[in-house]
Order: sequence, then C-alpha cells, then structure tokens
Amino acid sequence: MASMAITRHELSRRREQLQDLQRYLAVLEADHDGARAKLLGFRQRYLEALGPLMRELDELEAQLRQATSLLAETLQRQGVEVPVPAQPRVKAWPEIPALPDATPLPPEPTGPMTDLPPPSLKTLYRRAAMRFHPDLAPSGPEREVCEQRMMVVNEAYEAGDRSRLEALLLAAGELPERVIGGPADAVRAWIGLCEHMVQGRIRIVQAQMAVLQAQQMHELRVAVERAEAGGMKPLEIMANRLRAQIAERRQELYIGERVGADAGLAADFLRRRYERMTGRGPQ
Repeated sequence: MASMAITRHELSRRREQLQDLQRYLAVLEADHDGARAKLLGFRQRYLEALGPLMRELDELEAQLRQATSLLAETLQRQGVEVPVPAQPRVKAWPEIPALPDATPLPPEPTGPMTDLPPPSLKTLYRRAAMRFHPDLAPSGPEREVCEQRMMVVNEAYEAGDRSRLEALLLAAGELPERVIGGPADAVRAWIGLCEHMVQGRIRIVQAQMAVLQAQQMHELRVAVERAEAGGMKPLEIMANRLRAQIAERRQELYIGERVGADAGLAADFLRRRYERMTGRGPQ
C-alpha cells in the first residue's frame, strides 16, 4: 500500500507538536533543577547546623565500640558470655546527581523540497490514461498490455480505488510526488526522530525527579520546611537531641572505661548497652 503523503499543513502541525514537546521538556527540566537546587541548599544548611554534633557523636560511638569490645573479650576469657551488638553500618547521604547532558537534536534538513497535497482521483485517472491508453501505444504485444492495464484503470476509477491507481502509476515509473503528493520525507523523518529523542529525554527527567523525591533528605527537607512555616525550629530541636545523646554517650563511655575490674558490673554494662542499641533484651 502506498505511503501517505504529508502536506505543508501537516508538516506545520508536526513542527508545532514538536515545539510543544520541547516546551514541556523545558518545564520538566526547570522543575528538576529547581528541586535539586533546593535539596542541595537544604543539605548544606543541615550539615552546617548538625554536622559537627553528628561527627562528635560518631567519634564517641566509635570509642564506645572499642571499649565494649575490650570488655566483652575480657569477660569471655573469664567464661562469661555477654551479648554484643553488631556494629552499625555507617549511613552515607546518597549523591544528588545532576541531569545527564541531553543529546542535541539533529539540524533540520535544508534544500528544496516538494510538499504538494495528493492529486485528486480524477487527476490520477488522467495520468494513468496518458500512460496506458491503447491508442497511445504501438501495435503488437505492447498495445495488448496497455489494453489490459487500461481495463484495470477504468475498474479502479469506477470503484474509487485510489490505492490501486497509485500502485499502477508508481510501478510504471511515475514520480511519487505526482502520485501520492510531495512526501517531504527528509523533514518528516527528522521530525519523527526529534520527537523520539525529546520523548526519551522527558522519560529520563521524570525518572530523575522520582529519584530526587524518593531520597530521605528530600522527605526531611519537606518536613523541616513545613515545621518552620508553622513557627517551629526543627533544626534546633535536632541539635538539642544530639547534644543530649552526646552527654549520654560520654557518661556511658566514662562508665565503660571503669567497670573492667568488676565482672558483674561489666556484664551488666554490656547488657544495658545491648538493650539500648537493639531495642530488646538479650536472647
């Protein structure tokens, strides 16, 4: 079946659709970049407010782990089994990646192009008649072939079978633009490729936005900003909690470094620490 022609109007419409896609993509990219900038800014503010306290707490936890390991080893040599919690894995904030660079769209084809609308059925019939009418053919086998083809042409015209007339003319060597209209194939293919590339980029941006919104830091930012909008100071509250934890760990470390001489006190200390870290009593 012959391919559909594309008219000047259709090319304009396809260009407008491509421009709409590009505008939509630009909005998505701007939204993504804005969300990423907010996330980076909040992370910086969060680390400036809480980073030193978190590092201090981590250092105390590391000293506690070392102290409790030594206590546990000492007690085990004495035949006292005590629960020792597994060392927690250090959680690192995930990266906040930027969008990958977009592949530039190829340049639009240039040069003269035919983009005529398809000829009417009557015009196709006339062109077929000029090619296949027996009166225009020499006598002999060629004339007989023209008579048979002309019969097919008449039947197709009477039935309104445009595709059959197109197929006959194209097979006879008629120029495609004179049969199905100017296809402007280069521009049509370019628009199709650009649409495919832009749609692919849209999917990438949407996926990256979903990654941003799934990050714990994003959820924390939303919660903090909502609280701040309500007049609260959540970062100060978090800082005070960290200070309280630091004070507790210092006291715990002080005790842990001094109970080694008493096996009962050391075992009780390790059990309490196990319960605090795991949220359950020893098995």
